[in-house]
Amino acid sequence: MLTVNRPTDALLVIDVQNDFCPRGGLAVADGQAVVPVINGLMTRFDEVLLTQDWHPPGHRSFASAHPGRTPFETVEMPYGAQTLWPDHCVQGTSGADFHAGLNTTPARLIIRKGFRPGIDSYSAFFENDRSTPTGLTGYLRERGLKRLFLCGLATDFCVAYSALDARAQGFEVTVLLDACRAIDLGGSLDAALAQMRQAGVELVNADAD
Repeated sequence: MLTVNRPTDALLVIDVQNDFCPRGGLAVADGQAVVPVINGLMTRFDEVLLTQDWHPPGHRSFASAHPGRTPFETVEMPYGAQTLWPDHCVQGTSGADFHAGLNTTPARLIIRKGFRPGIDSYSAFFENDRSTPTGLTGYLRERGLKRLFLCGLATDFCVAYSALDARAQGFEVTVLLDACRAIDLGGSLDAALAQMRQAGVELVNADAD
């Protein structure tokens, strides 16, 4: 079973939003299945944090913003390679809302990301230029939090990027795989898992013995 030190551990819930769940704009297979698992996890933590994808209309990561391009193609942006996505999590739309079943009441902080029109943001810590911070590192350090448990959507993109950045910022990191689901775009899941292991991220199931 998961052992949590309440004063110094935090649960970081990544992008459990309607557009990443079935019938959403960028649906992750079985994405809704993480909701009851995450709700159960929240009861074990004093510090619960949420991230929320929050794109303006016409965001440059949308394939629709690039005439002639289709979703899941890759283009070069000023900050590097960028996967083009279907329109999703547009500010103020129902798709950007948290899944109705997710218990958001325990959250002490909600980090919105991807709101700059010209740059995507997978990680809870940095934009995709790898240098523009969200402010989460400072929050965690000010609160004396040292170990992060990550869950949510999707394992191979926003969860993995957040986990890798958290390690680079000096935090202990565990990804709770049974509380995540993946897109798995061209082998992206295996690649992300390998990167996380190499970086020292612990990969476990929340209720494993």
